[in-house]
Amino acid sequence: MKSLRENVVSLIIGLMLVLAFLIAIRLFVETRYIPSQSMIPTLQINDRVILEKISCWTKQFNRGDIITFYPPPIEMGGHELSSDPLVLMGRLTGLPCFPNEVAFIKRVIGVPGDTIEIKSGVGVFVNGKLLEENYVSEKPEYDLKVLGDIKGRNTYGEDIQPFASPELCDKPIVIPDGQLFVMGDNRNCSEDSHVYGPVDQNRIVGKAFIKIWPKLEIMTPDQTR
Repeated sequence: MKSLRENVVSLIIGLMLVLAFLIAIRLFVETRYIPSQSMIPTLQINDRVILEKISCWTKQFNRGDIITFYPPPIEMGGHELSSDPLVLMGRLTGLPCFPNEVAFIKRVIGVPGDTIEIKSGVGVFVNGKLLEENYVSEKPEYDLKVLGDIKGRNTYGEDIQPFASPELCDKPIVIPDGQLFVMGDNRNCSEDSHVYGPVDQNRIVGKAFIKIWPKLEIMTPDQTR
């Protein structure tokens, strides 16, 4: 008969193996639910999607991909990703017993080297050409021509303008290397790159490729042209 100590050791080893298994799985895939209306009509509130993470290693992201990412600090009131051990465990395992950080889901509109312009009531222009976007619920009701036009209210209700400095505000919106310009399909109900600017690819959690709820659906990226 096992002693109490042996039972405790066995339990600890079992828990460690479960955690290691969960972490190993999350190196490749992760499940996320949709908390907001920013991707309507493509994704509804409470839809569930599976993310693949290999793209994060290879940095292979294309216009039209739907990605989940940790928003930049300016969107979160200056708060950067936490290094607290419990938060790190939440990030690694996804278990609800650990705190998990906020992640956004949006569509990739601009990749490195692209020039972005938005015309109210018309649509999004990439490199001077209007994107064909059948998935968009309505045309944007705002203009975006230069970096100084990127502004709005962040998650905490604070007015932000990341490129307000005189040396940047009048420059065209050209996406730098290692960054992506992202937007919600529900253009006028989405806090996205038109508010906080391009997103660093290192903040990306994964790329959505399967919707598993309310019905199973392969999410083929819309390669916007």
